[in-house]
Amino acid sequence: MRSLSHPVDVLWQPNTLLSIFAAGGLLALTLALASGTGEARLIHFGLLSFAVQWVILCTLSLLFLLRKDLRQRSAREVIAFALLALLAVTLASTWLSWQTTGSLWGISESDWWRGGIRFFISIFSATLIGLLALRAQWESRQLALRLKQAEFDALRARVDPHFLFNTLNTATALVHVQPDQAERVLLDLSDLFRAALSGKGEHTLAREVALTERYLQIERLRLGERLRLAWDLPSPLPELPIPSLALQTLAENAVRHGIEQIPGGGVLAITGDTHDGGLRLRVRNPTPSQADADAAAAGHRVGIAATRARIEAAGDGRGKLHIRHAEGVFEAEIELPPPADASG
Repeated sequence: MRSLSHPVDVLWQPNTLLSIFAAGGLLALTLALASGTGEARLIHFGLLSFAVQWVILCTLSLLFLLRKDLRQRSAREVIAFALLALLAVTLASTWLSWQTTGSLWGISESDWWRGGIRFFISIFSATLIGLLALRAQWESRQLALRLKQAEFDALRARVDPHFLFNTLNTATALVHVQPDQAERVLLDLSDLFRAALSGKGEHTLAREVALTERYLQIERLRLGERLRLAWDLPSPLPELPIPSLALQTLAENAVRHGIEQIPGGGVLAITGDTHDGGLRLRVRNPTPSQADADAAAAGHRVGIAATRARIEAAGDGRGKLHIRHAEGVFEAEIELPPPADASG
């Protein structure tokens, strides 16, 4: 799972590739209809479609081979290079077509200049518009990511003092009766705050599970037998990245808005199973009566919204967070996709 860190990465997304080749087919159809070749339009469309798709494929292949170098360039430089690559591929393909068939993609010799210039201008203009649109899409995505990160930072600043206050109270109560346990609480707290303040967008799934365990250990000392834990995760855990504190946030929501609101407490279950190289993580907890649940819903909703945005923003939009609430049980399910190809 890797976020789009550079505009060139947008090119390799399935939706982008599909749009590019579909636009190429539409461009070929437009040129064929405008050619005025009568009954031969279908043949002309086939030749033009092959030409356009060939140019697109060769240009994308060149950009893919040079993707590591292009990631070091600005968006404007990438667009300029892509247009130059397109021009070079188009000229080379045209020369090859002329040498092997004696024609320019089915354009008659008498119409070579007009048809050839129309072909060049059309494919160049369409590519420029497409690249500018991709750049705008990437910039919009980056702004959305920064906004979601700012929302998460604001949420974290609001939640942390509440948790800190409860944890310090727990540690204070243990100092004289169980000093080793008090030290363990403070070490776990330190580890959690180190992760929260590190600024890292994501870390390994194993690290996230370990942090969530530390958080729940602290809450168990505070709530006692009211908080009963049930873990069922695959072993070993798959090597998947996850937005930092995503699972911990869901566990915290389950404690604060579920277990803690019920006088007798309940079971907080964290389970997971693999699927198609990815992983589904589920956090399940009982909920209080409807009146109490409505009173706690506001804070719960904010935490879920911020966590969903971070999960969906990572993994190129392939990550998902599903929420289910029925018959007194609240369940949050994180769907982590398989990792993107390391060479990409």
